[in-house]
Amino acid sequence: MKVIQAEKAGFCFGVKRALDMAERTVQNSATVSLGPLIHNQQVVDRMERQGVQVIHDVEEAQAGATMIVRSHGVPPEIYQTAQNKGIQVVDATCPFVQKAQRLATEASKKGQVIVVGDKHHPEVQGILGWAGGNALAIETVQEAQELPAYEHVSVLAQTTQPIANFQRIAKELKHHTPELTVFNTICNATEERQTVARELSKEVDVMVVVGGKNSANTRKLAAICAEETETHLIETAEELNENWFKGIQIAGLTAGASTPDWIIEEVKNKMTEMNEMDDNTLNMENWADSMQKLHRGAVVTGTVVKLTQDEVFVDLGWKSEGIISRNELSVAPVTDPSEVVKVGDEIKVVVLRVENEEGNPVLSKRKADEEAATERLEQLAESKEELQAKVTEVVKGGLLVDVGMRGFVPASQIQLGYVEDLNQFLGQTLRLRVIEFDPSKRKIILSQKVILAEEQVSKREKLLETLQEGDVVSGVVRRLADFGAFVDIGGVDGLLHVSDMAYTRIKHPSELVKVGDEVEVQVLRVDKEHSRISLGLKQLKPSPWETAADKYPLGSVAAGTVVRLAPFGAFVKLEDGIDGLIHISQLSEKRVAKVEDVVKVGDQVKAKVIECKPEEKRISLSIREAVSDAQTVQDKEMLSAQPEIPSVTIGDIIKENSEQ
Repeated sequence: MKVIQAEKAGFCFGVKRALDMAERTVQNSATVSLGPLIHNQQVVDRMERQGVQVIHDVEEAQAGATMIVRSHGVPPEIYQTAQNKGIQVVDATCPFVQKAQRLATEASKKGQVIVVGDKHHPEVQGILGWAGGNALAIETVQEAQELPAYEHVSVLAQTTQPIANFQRIAKELKHHTPELTVFNTICNATEERQTVARELSKEVDVMVVVGGKNSANTRKLAAICAEETETHLIETAEELNENWFKGIQIAGLTAGASTPDWIIEEVKNKMTEMNEMDDNTLNMENWADSMQKLHRGAVVTGTVVKLTQDEVFVDLGWKSEGIISRNELSVAPVTDPSEVVKVGDEIKVVVLRVENEEGNPVLSKRKADEEAATERLEQLAESKEELQAKVTEVVKGGLLVDVGMRGFVPASQIQLGYVEDLNQFLGQTLRLRVIEFDPSKRKIILSQKVILAEEQVSKREKLLETLQEGDVVSGVVRRLADFGAFVDIGGVDGLLHVSDMAYTRIKHPSELVKVGDEVEVQVLRVDKEHSRISLGLKQLKPSPWETAADKYPLGSVAAGTVVRLAPFGAFVKLEDGIDGLIHISQLSEKRVAKVEDVVKVGDQVKAKVIECKPEEKRISLSIREAVSDAQTVQDKEMLSAQPEIPSVTIGDIIKENSEQ
């Protein structure tokens, strides 16, 4: 077996730089690293023996210690915390990551920042920290499709992100903003490593990827290789399995950015030692095994040697090649045989006829798959273990899936709720459990609903245990009723009553929310005994009554609109959430028999505040006193406008009369 090692494999610049800085630092002082320096346990163990202790929170570091910031980088608050504690920081952040952090900081000043990558990865968490609290991390096109519209979007990438995925997401984001800025922050070394690995995978029979299984870049590297050929991800040479290389002519080898040269060399040497059999030697036992006995119903193994539009030719080591018709390739409908097998594949088949008119054995891969699946499905039916299967057809009443044989998922067993359009599931992979299996009739019925129902119960129980009154949570509006809206807050529906939606009086929840809306709500009550959760929306906003005393002091005149009449008075809307009452006795100076004789709904009125009690959410108003006050003011103004009359004394009158 020939072993070919990829040209770009092992430590990248950023990782090597971080390790070099760590080795120089540990020689001079007590040193800790915030998180493992790299995603390779063997290297981390070696560095720990040299004196680099791993901590997971900056608070764990002692004052005066030296702390290494690994190549993934950290949010800005980490540096501030370290400074406050008197911790010396050695910043080993990869230059490519530092560039992404700087771009994220600048982009946050313009609008929404989106980072394409694993939101749980420390590098992504660090970039989000530099981008501010509103930044988002997404990893798939589907997540991008679910985003709302923004005025401006800047999109960056985790440095190990596959370029094709980043480009697809950036293309989708164009539909969510009139102004999109794209920063390609993918590390050149990562892109080169992935490209070289993909090309090598096309040339070999099997690929081995070496690196930490918790390393994002190594897992992505393995996923890329797996698209082209059989791939195995290992951390050390001890994990190699000689069965992987039986019958293999060429094997490929690559490694993630956190894998040191000495581990790669150990793996390569062990691969070379495996399967060094003389390919030209074939003992009698192997020769006898190669000559398979053909009879109707026999299960035999062969190699695909040729494909046509309607048939597959298989070498059975017989006098002539066996033929599989397109209909016998799979339980699912097949339009192109290359979708199921390719030249060189070793497959198991059932012999339908030893010879046809042309002397060729007639074979069925579908029946062989069904026989192989029977035992596995019997075990799954007994253990109730979950399996995954792809939907191949939509039929009346449900879906057909490929589980090695044709399985049926009734429409009622697909989701928790009613499914209106079954076609939406065509081509999707479902999570299923066997609920009925009859091998003799090849009848298998499966359900996804039972799995989802169990998960919902588990989520509900867990949520009810942890949820506290006063918690603020995010949720999605699932359905509306006259009395409120049901909001999914993580697999559990809570009731947002219409009275807790707004301080104003609303007639129906649709005035404020619609199905599918994402809302932030406060937990008002948790009834664990009856599994009920009450939610509030208005509680997250300041109550208008908090400032009512300042806005409507006693003696002031307030303007408003009559919104409701009652036998005892009229309610006047002063602002959203605040209604004042004009008692029937305060409507007019004259006696009022009926409220509607003086005012009607929709009237604009001015009234004097005669009582204001915000703590009781009560304001009393008076049109009568407002009119009286206005009349008094008017009378005073008229009196002040009349000319002055000279005063006349009794003496003046006597004098005037004597003169006459």
